[in-house]
Amino acid sequence: MKTAVEELSPTRVKLTVEVPFEELRPSMDAAYKKVAQQVRVPGFRPGKVPARIIEQRFGRAVVLEETLNDAVPKLYGQAVDEVDVFPVSQPDIEVTKIDDGEQIEFTAEVDIRPNFEVPDYQGAEVTVDSAEVSDEDVNTQLDALRQRFATLTGVERAAANGDFVVMDLRAEIDGANIEEQQASEVSYEVGAGSVLQGLDTALEGMSAGEEKSFKTELVGGENAGEEADVIINVKSVKEKVLPELDDEFAQLASEFDTLDELKSSIREQARRNKLIDQVVQAREKALDTLLEKVDIPLPDSALKAEVDARKHNLDHQVSESGLSRDAFFRLYQTTEEERFAEFETNSARAIKVGFVLDKIVKSEELGVSEQELTNFVVRRAMEMGVQPNELAKHLADNDQLTLAMVEIVRDKAKAVLGDAAKVVDTDGNEVDLKAIYTEINGEEVVEEPADSDGDAETKPQA
Repeated sequence: MKTAVEELSPTRVKLTVEVPFEELRPSMDAAYKKVAQQVRVPGFRPGKVPARIIEQRFGRAVVLEETLNDAVPKLYGQAVDEVDVFPVSQPDIEVTKIDDGEQIEFTAEVDIRPNFEVPDYQGAEVTVDSAEVSDEDVNTQLDALRQRFATLTGVERAAANGDFVVMDLRAEIDGANIEEQQASEVSYEVGAGSVLQGLDTALEGMSAGEEKSFKTELVGGENAGEEADVIINVKSVKEKVLPELDDEFAQLASEFDTLDELKSSIREQARRNKLIDQVVQAREKALDTLLEKVDIPLPDSALKAEVDARKHNLDHQVSESGLSRDAFFRLYQTTEEERFAEFETNSARAIKVGFVLDKIVKSEELGVSEQELTNFVVRRAMEMGVQPNELAKHLADNDQLTLAMVEIVRDKAKAVLGDAAKVVDTDGNEVDLKAIYTEINGEEVVEEPADSDGDAETKPQA
């Protein structure tokens, strides 16, 4: 097999592949067997029709077509390996010559990862947040813990911001009741930010037993987007009561006997989290520093595929939310145009990040051990709330194990960048990542796989 490469652009090539007919023999034998199974010829059992009879009755073209359907994709893969290009799209393949018995020729146009050099990343200077834990950090965690153990107590007063109300809701359009826009005994925190615009304003100042109506745009159902009168009937008003910060609370909320012990534990965990954050920031900022030094043309097809995938996921989220499209974006305080603009920016970055990290993976000869793949599956299964063996089977059945291994080695490449950097914190102190690894649990902190925006979370490997 002989392959010639023509560069159509920095991100697209055309391969011209010439293949001696002898190399098609395995695919041709398979083609005869397949055709023999499909045809019916008097005097022969299914699958036992000789090759010469198949050609006489149905023509050699039938066999050649089946042969090429089987052989060309495999030959394309071999050609890609031989010329050392990295495809990022499906190829446009065309068989341009069939010299029966001698050779075939086909072309394949495909988008590729462009050629570029990764600049030296040793000693890149990055700054991360300080790992010092303040009293405010501890108090913030304590307040969050108190919120978890708060109780609701009924009050004989009007509802205020932060109170909880139990209410009935119904909607009317031109005086006609909308059957699907009714709800009873709904518990809601005033000021939480309902997608039903105007609800919070209407609730403030209402007492138990009072009824009020306000106009708003419906956000779901058949009448989504239409203006309606929403009628609220408040059944009860409750205020949130936080537990006192004392030893009794410590015993209620933790395994500790005293508040001082609880505070000490929170401080220790806060420091651990800040150390892990330093590792995450060091790796991400070292990567950002490297990206600023590299100018890489991006294949249009790869960029479009990434953006389209994000738009598809967004459509799924909107559909699953049960909200109208406008209400969905209002809930997240953004617009469709802003999200699409983010998709363009984040997709371009994600592709560039992948190209750069893949180069580092190759230059550093990074690989994935069986144990690392197992650890990855176990962590991901815990996050998804499924059994590890179920996730492993799903990945294998859907040919996603390779994608999992790509995530793992790219995370390793990020770790290489972080370890190679000169890291200081915002107070000017030098940060030793390897010392952090040891302090956390005696071994290297393992970075969780990046999400579709290139964000990542780093956790200590148990």
